Amino acid sequence: MMDQIRIGRFIAESRKSRNLTQRQLADALSISDKTISKWECGKGLPEVSLMLPLCAALDITVNDLLSGEKVSSTDYQKKAEGNMMNLMKENEENRKRMALCIITVAITAIAVCALIVIASYIDLPTVVRIILIVGAVLVAVAGIAAGAMLDIKAGYFECPHCKELFVPSMNEYVKSYHTFTKRRLTCPKCGKTGMCKHRVTR
Repeated sequence: MMDQIRIGRFIAESRKSRNLTQRQLADALSISDKTISKWECGKGLPEVSLMLPLCAALDITVNDLLSGEKVSSTDYQKKAEGNMMNLMKENEENRKRMALCIITVAITAIAVCALIVIASYIDLPTVVRIILIVGAVLVAVAGIAAGAMLDIKAGYFECPHCKELFVPSMNEYVKSYHTFTKRRLTCPKCGKTGMCKHRVTR
């Protein structure tokens, strides 16, 4: 797994060493300074299409960027292989989270339906019916919350306008209109709102 905190700190150090503000670096990449701030705080990684322009602006290599430090020529091959393995592991973990999200939602739906059917069709005291209905609501809320957290962490959302890959905040995620594979979100790069496709891998 990529160390986002380490990479973010390295981006900040490299930017400052070139006497660039977040705004200046953002302008050079045609993105918002909020995106730069997000990277430097370790809350996300640059998408693949921005890595080369970012490295050129900071006078570093992609290997340096993914390692979170300047890589010596003797360690270059070893670090490159390690970074490639980390990317592969990250993609695999995202696939597992997506599968777990689907399983969680399915189990939640089955459990809620079962509780509602029992409460509706079996002859039970009123108090027990109320307890079952309340239980169904609690299971639904817990299941949806767990599914949402797994879904957010399982990859990225792709802006339909500029193709930026980003991870929305939980607040944005919950409030957004969605279909099975897309959510209506605002891109942090271009600022446009659209139906962003969920991608598990970079």
